[in-house]
Amino acid sequence: MFKLLRRCHRIYFLFIISFFSILFFPLYWLASRRSEWYDVLNKLRVYHSKICSMLGGIRFKYKFEVPLSPEQHYIYCANHSSNLDIMILCMLAHGRFHFMGKAELENNLVLGIFFRTIDIPVNRDSKISAFRAFKRAGENLQNGMSLLIFPEGGIQDEYYPPKLMPFKNGPFRLAIEKQVPIVPISIINAWDLIWDDGSRYGSRPGICDIYVHKPIFTDNLALKEDELLKESVFNTINSKL
Repeated sequence: MFKLLRRCHRIYFLFIISFFSILFFPLYWLASRRSEWYDVLNKLRVYHSKICSMLGGIRFKYKFEVPLSPEQHYIYCANHSSNLDIMILCMLAHGRFHFMGKAELENNLVLGIFFRTIDIPVNRDSKISAFRAFKRAGENLQNGMSLLIFPEGGIQDEYYPPKLMPFKNGPFRLAIEKQVPIVPISIINAWDLIWDDGSRYGSRPGICDIYVHKPIFTDNLALKEDELLKESVFNTINSKL
């Protein structure tokens, strides 16, 4: 019975997301036509996330170790185990932000609008693609945009419940090079509401707990310390999972 309810909720939640994706699509398309309108594009996806999570009975509860400065741009690093994670970071970052994600998302009808404009696609199997992606991300950071990234490189499906997997190096070298603080984020139980896309275990309503750690400042670090920074962020995120 419990499994059936979870599968029914997933069907309902997918319907909500699809329905509002259709409604928002013309606005997304219009706001993506000019880079000056990217702030509007981000606001639209924040509203989209709020509406879908509310109607799906899913509430996000953020706990901040310290307040984040609205004037400062950051590299937000979070663990990744659920499709909810994108909504979670959208609603956390606000303002001028962009994602880095897998290149396959360019083929998605709605997400493709973002990954062909404001967001940055990266082919995990191509060093050239990764180099270009982080070069573009560095330029955006210099222009005051926050970067939202999942340093595991994607959702891992080897374990259920999920375990935090090793991080890629790119975000940490970028943070040191551009002297941008990193905000570690522990998304504690999104997997229990929807693991991955929900296709295996369905989904359910509930409260998703997110712990936002204090920023780690990088202006006093050398590039050769990127491994230490990566380890520090990993341990910080893992401490709350």
